[in-house]
Amino acid sequence: MTAVDETQALYYPFHLCHARTLQRLLERYRAVHFRDYMALRLTPLSGTTAYNDRMGAFFPELVESGRIVQGYSVGGPLDRETADAVDRDLADTIWRSLYHQAFATDRRFQSGLLDLSHEIRIGDRTVPGPAALLRLVDETWKSERYTVEDLRSLSGRPLPLDDGYRHAYGIALLQTSASLIYTVRLAGQHGLVAVTDSEPHYRLLARTCEREGWTLRNDLIPRRDY
Repeated sequence: MTAVDETQALYYPFHLCHARTLQRLLERYRAVHFRDYMALRLTPLSGTTAYNDRMGAFFPELVESGRIVQGYSVGGPLDRETADAVDRDLADTIWRSLYHQAFATDRRFQSGLLDLSHEIRIGDRTVPGPAALLRLVDETWKSERYTVEDLRSLSGRPLPLDDGYRHAYGIALLQTSASLIYTVRLAGQHGLVAVTDSEPHYRLLARTCEREGWTLRNDLIPRRDY
């Protein structure tokens, strides 16, 4: 049996993890920290929605014993430092290539960003999820220019279908990058190891840290058969 690491871990990029992943994390780290759901606000009238569920609701005894630590808020408007870091991710051709490959091929990565099992709103239309995905995984999106300000300008107003797809792809980019930037910030502030069971997010965070010159222990626990 692997000895428990006396360090504590911050799970990323999601606010919940699979029960088997949690078990493996608790076998390795003294405690596992979880953020709340990331609800971003781009303009006063637009943003992403939030859920109130937490890991502790499913495992209250682990919260009581201190093995699960939760309640880190990562929502609201992006501050200037975070927005600038997101812009650098979105302008990085290596980061964008890693992102698009994951978005085009990894079902779990896709489902963390869009609910493609139902019809979804794209601009001024309602589009079947599979049809939306076919459009969004097109290679041309990989080189489409985005900034946080671009996405603010597209948010909170009716959009024709083509602009709707541009907005949908960009918001997914923004959510992914912001979740990783918040991971670096929280891990640094609280002396935590960043750990994930998502290989694409592990690679994206590693690329961001390499480009920025940030030092961060970043661990991967790959999911096997679940």
